[in-house]
Amino acid sequence: MKTRMLSLALIAGIVVWATASADPVLTPVSQEAYLKRAAAGADAPFVLDVRSAEEFVTGHVPGAVNIPHDQLAARLAEVPKDKEVLLYCRSGKRAGIAGQVLADNGYQRLQHLEGDMPGWIEKGLPVETPRDAAACVAALSSGGPAQQACVAN
Repeated sequence: MKTRMLSLALIAGIVVWATASADPVLTPVSQEAYLKRAAAGADAPFVLDVRSAEEFVTGHVPGAVNIPHDQLAARLAEVPKDKEVLLYCRSGKRAGIAGQVLADNGYQRLQHLEGDMPGWIEKGLPVETPRDAAACVAALSSGGPAQQACVAN
C-alpha cells in the first residue's frame, strides 16, 4: 500500500513538472489553411516572424511582422491580443520560445505555421522581400516597428 501511494505521488509529481516545463501549446496550422484564412481578409491571423532581421529580409511570408524572439518581451504592445497570432521561424524552436513569452503575457490564441519558413519556400508559396534590405535591417535592429523601411517589392 505504501509503495503504491509513493508510486502515485511520484507519477503525479512528474505530470505536474512536465506540464509546468512544457512549451505552450501552439496550434499547428498548415500553409494551405493559413492562405485560405488570409484570403478571407478580416479573419486572418497576425503573422509574426520571430527570426532575426537579417533572416527576415531574405524573404518572409507576405504581410508578416518581424519581431525577433529575443526582443518580443520588450515589444508586446506591437502584437494584438484580440487576434490569433501565427508564429514561425526557421525550425520551430524560436517560435516555441516566442509562444511561451506570449502565453506568459496572457495571449491565448497562438498558432504555429507548419514547416516554418523552409516549408513555405519548399511549397513554392509567395515570399516578400523589402525594397531596401539594408534600411529594413537597420530599422528592425533598432528594436522598433519598421513598416516604412521594410516595404515589400
